[in-house]
Amino acid sequence: MSDFQAIPLAMEWHPGLSIYASPAFLQSVSDEFGWLGGVDGAGRLRCLLPYTIVRRATVRMVRFRVETIGLGDTLSLGEERSFLNSVVEYFRPRADIIIPATTNTIFRTAPDGAVTAPYGSMVLDLSEGEPALWQQIHSKHRNVIRNAEKKGVQVRMGGEHLQTAYQLVRDTFRRSKLPFMTASAFRQTIEALGDNVKIFLAEHQGKPQGCAVIPYSSYAAYYVYGGSAGEGVINGAMNFLQWEAIRFFRNLGVGRYDFVGVRLHPDKGSKAEGLYMFKQRFGGRLVQGCMWKYPLRPLKAAVYSLAVRLLRGGDLVDVERRRLGPGEPLSAPAFPLAVCPPLAARPPAAPQPLAGPRPAARSVAHG
Repeated sequence: MSDFQAIPLAMEWHPGLSIYASPAFLQSVSDEFGWLGGVDGAGRLRCLLPYTIVRRATVRMVRFRVETIGLGDTLSLGEERSFLNSVVEYFRPRADIIIPATTNTIFRTAPDGAVTAPYGSMVLDLSEGEPALWQQIHSKHRNVIRNAEKKGVQVRMGGEHLQTAYQLVRDTFRRSKLPFMTASAFRQTIEALGDNVKIFLAEHQGKPQGCAVIPYSSYAAYYVYGGSAGEGVINGAMNFLQWEAIRFFRNLGVGRYDFVGVRLHPDKGSKAEGLYMFKQRFGGRLVQGCMWKYPLRPLKAAVYSLAVRLLRGGDLVDVERRRLGPGEPLSAPAFPLAVCPPLAARPPAAPQPLAGPRPAARSVAHG
């Protein structure tokens, strides 16, 4: 295995890469960002890793917004770990701590000495035909989707729903006693994504039932924000919204639908278990990997750790380590590395008639 060196790269984003690697997104969340490339012992550029720098008071924190992206040929776990070791050394004089990545980011492995915790996501392959996607959905989900459509739930899509979506997501976080960003920060993030984000809103008789805010590129669509109206929601409205979003992105030629983050082995009866089952029953595969953090300067890293523990009981790595124990380095790839260039995008396809009972095939309403 060759030792890797992390070097700064010029950003040449294209839609075959994750939207979270794009300069437009990175700039919307930080004024200090970039890409690092991984060069092997033979001088070949083998992978890249986008990053942002987050500043809080005097603490400089590195945060990754997407996992390692391979360039062309296969990158082994050992090679990726060597690259991540070099990433740590690159940031050692430039930051105080590498904090856990965003929950759409599932690393296959971590650098030596990192503090790790297991984490995963449910990912749906959209190269399947619509009939196959429908049949993969759990029968209970299919039943409530039919129920929502029968009762007149409509799914609309458009930027004009941004404020309603914000209120639904914010209120959903509040019900779980979790903080959420301000309306202005939410708007800034969504507007920075331009045409690479869709807002879906489920309504019943003019009353919002729930929403999904989904950034995307041809590589993947990410169900990153979702919210429901709480009481009085028609049974199956959120399931129906998800199914319409899946159909929309499949017909657009997007490669995969990522439900963005699940806790592995959630506690029985917990909200995390309910969310796990909701995502699992759409038929995606469980992608298992890890979240990790790395203290670069012990004193400043301790300031971060104390602050996050006082604010919310610790970061995601802390919480999962307490619940499950430390994540172990993976002995074999749990999922394929994202590779650039990706498979050629499929041309948009018209909705296909489905075998067996299901909601009537129809497009999401715009506006």
